Amino acid sequence: MVAEDFIAAKQPTWARLQELLSRVQKRRLQALSAAELTELGRLYRQVTSDLAVARRDFPGHRVVDFLNNLVGRAHGEIYRNEATTAERIRNFVQFQFPQTWRATLPFTLVAFAFFVLPAAISFGWIIGPQLLHPSTTTQPPPEVAVLFPGADQLAEMIKSHTEWWKEINTSGRGANATFIMSNNILVALKAFAGGMLLGLGTIYAMVQNGLMLGVTAGLAHFYGFSDRLWGFILPHAPLELSVIFFAGGAGLQLAWAVIHPGLLARGAALRAAARRAIVIMLGCVPLLVMAGTIEGFISPSVMPLGLKLLISLGTGVALYSYLIGIGRPKAGS
Repeated sequence: MVAEDFIAAKQPTWARLQELLSRVQKRRLQALSAAELTELGRLYRQVTSDLAVARRDFPGHRVVDFLNNLVGRAHGEIYRNEATTAERIRNFVQFQFPQTWRATLPFTLVAFAFFVLPAAISFGWIIGPQLLHPSTTTQPPPEVAVLFPGADQLAEMIKSHTEWWKEINTSGRGANATFIMSNNILVALKAFAGGMLLGLGTIYAMVQNGLMLGVTAGLAHFYGFSDRLWGFILPHAPLELSVIFFAGGAGLQLAWAVIHPGLLARGAALRAAARRAIVIMLGCVPLLVMAGTIEGFISPSVMPLGLKLLISLGTGVALYSYLIGIGRPKAGS
């Protein structure tokens, strides 16, 4: 059986389940009669079985995403009143967030590319002349000052070896940590919300932040400031940059739902994408808090560089071990 025949044979069952779920969504399970409740359970089991068949026989086909969304929606409506708050949090942390992260990973990787490529290009553009012609290159390219707002002031601070992060040590780390968290949240929200502009806003946010990092790193290398700058950036970089990539990926999958809805109507595809995006953004909240705490207390400290590097590696390995390994089905299940 080809995928199209499978879809044609099963479509009435899926449509009936969608109809019942629409009623439940408005008035909960009380909207259904006893017979319809029984039917809902039967249809849920049937569609779960269809999903297993689709995953086995048609991997990579859009019907798998469609059925995965339908089963997830049905599960949420049927069981949403049964779990306690603690159980919901545990389910979110143990299953929902890591599984949704893996499902949207291709979009996260695209966001990552839109960040890393401008960062690498701008870094190479600044240090390239110095590496090729060290005796004659005394200034970075003058165009650096107009790449993004504040680039000229940043260049002057790096040129004078101003360690601006030391102000965090003297002006109250708690207040600064709160400010940093707020700023990081704003950056993540911009990357996410830009997806509603067909992804153009998200792409702009990723490119701009990539340019900022590339230019900062390039200028630091040019003026012999890299060791001190990276001593500040390294501890919080894995968490902070990851959140930006995750938020950008969430925004891009919203845009893709509008551009290419697949088997779903465009509105339904966008709602399904929005549910996934909300899960990703909720999962980013504790990561932002941790990143802001590290940036406010550990990054500007006089802690040895080796220990800061260990913290950086530890947080990065812990985060991606969790996202990649947690919430997977057990072998044989």
